[in-house]
Amino acid sequence: MPDEALKTSCCVVGGGPAGMMLGYLLARAGVQVTVLEKHHDFLRDFRGDTVHPSTLEILYELELLDDFLRLPHQKIIAAGGVIGDFVFKGPDFRHVPGHCKFVALTPQWDFLDFLADRAKRFPAFHLRMQHEAVDLITEGSRITGVVAHAPGERTVQIAADLVVGCDGRYSTTRTAGQLAVREFGVPFDVLWFRLSRKPGDPDQVLGNVNYGKMLILLNRGDYFQAGLIIRKGSFDEIKERGLDGFRSSIVQMAPYLQDRGEELRDWEQIKLLTVQLNRLNRWYRPGLLCIGDAAHAMSPVGGVGINLAIQDAVATSNLLIQPLLDRRVTETDLAAVQKRREFPTRVTQAAQVGLHRLIAGVFKNPGPLKAPGTLKIVTRMPGVHRALGHAVGIGVRPEHVQGARPAPARKGAAAAIVAGVAAGVAVAILAVRLLQSNCTFTNAWSRKLSARKRSFTGWL
Repeated sequence: MPDEALKTSCCVVGGGPAGMMLGYLLARAGVQVTVLEKHHDFLRDFRGDTVHPSTLEILYELELLDDFLRLPHQKIIAAGGVIGDFVFKGPDFRHVPGHCKFVALTPQWDFLDFLADRAKRFPAFHLRMQHEAVDLITEGSRITGVVAHAPGERTVQIAADLVVGCDGRYSTTRTAGQLAVREFGVPFDVLWFRLSRKPGDPDQVLGNVNYGKMLILLNRGDYFQAGLIIRKGSFDEIKERGLDGFRSSIVQMAPYLQDRGEELRDWEQIKLLTVQLNRLNRWYRPGLLCIGDAAHAMSPVGGVGINLAIQDAVATSNLLIQPLLDRRVTETDLAAVQKRREFPTRVTQAAQVGLHRLIAGVFKNPGPLKAPGTLKIVTRMPGVHRALGHAVGIGVRPEHVQGARPAPARKGAAAAIVAGVAAGVAVAILAVRLLQSNCTFTNAWSRKLSARKRSFTGWL
């Protein structure tokens, strides 16, 4: 017997960006919603901190934007980096449609605390911290609730008309719900750490690419959130070479950090992100729906994971508020969510796979990298930076909150989408040229690459 039994219309498992946004939206519409978060707070380092223009526009529609922008944040209006000896510009967000023409770098715990505080103002919202979902309740083939462990070794059962799994890439709900996952190999992991930042240090959001490595540097005011992209599974090898070797590799990539290497004193300061890329074949079963990373784990390329999860939450709210209010959520309703969000997920993951292959090619050349002429030509093409800004900042099929403040008219939206596709083609061509210019390719590899190009449509 459980120590406590509850009943709600919707039980959201996981208090991340998707879960908190969905909880807010449902409670705002009067749907009784209980959000379960297994930790006692949201304070976790090196989580997704990039809030893109598409998400900021949703906050505008909900009349939350002004308050959100009072939180400590940095603005990225454009991104660039260094490949070998060539400094390049990437996405430019200054021309995206919407009220915020920048990416906001905000600690994710601040963002989640902000959403929780605003959601608690609705009587229908209930947040239970330190409640870890461990199993699902079933009646026949239908999911009817969640079993959770709570403080004091208590067991809590939450009966619900719908359970929504927002519990990330290691989702308990999708495992308990026996939803099949399709994995896509990723050739790299990321080591996250902090280094102090000095006035005059360059902003190189897209990183430094050289000597068979990639170093990402996110300006967080007085420090860099740094990420070293490494070959998949190579962290143990790096640790065997010692901290001195790790510091040297950082300085080799960014010599201006030479006086800050000693800030890394032990391996506890360096956090491994094991990168995954996967997608559920089916996001639902009767009584259960998965969204966000629970439905489709994204790689950190482009920093789009948090924003795709928010878009999922908005679409879920738009499509399921009325069925939840009527207490008649059908499989057809759940299928509509997957149908709405699967296409942007597939397109985004396909783009990430293409960039993953480029990163894998970088690992093959441990020597100095020389940027090919193709890169210089493409990055100087008129409009390419705007198109990339739209592709990264807005994405595919952005969502808008039904019944909220209307979004501004988006003149030229179709043209922007076409431009984004064109930019994607240009980047794909560039990736192939870059790899061909700096790595040793056999004819067999070239044929394999061509075959992969032909199979691209299998993702869509």
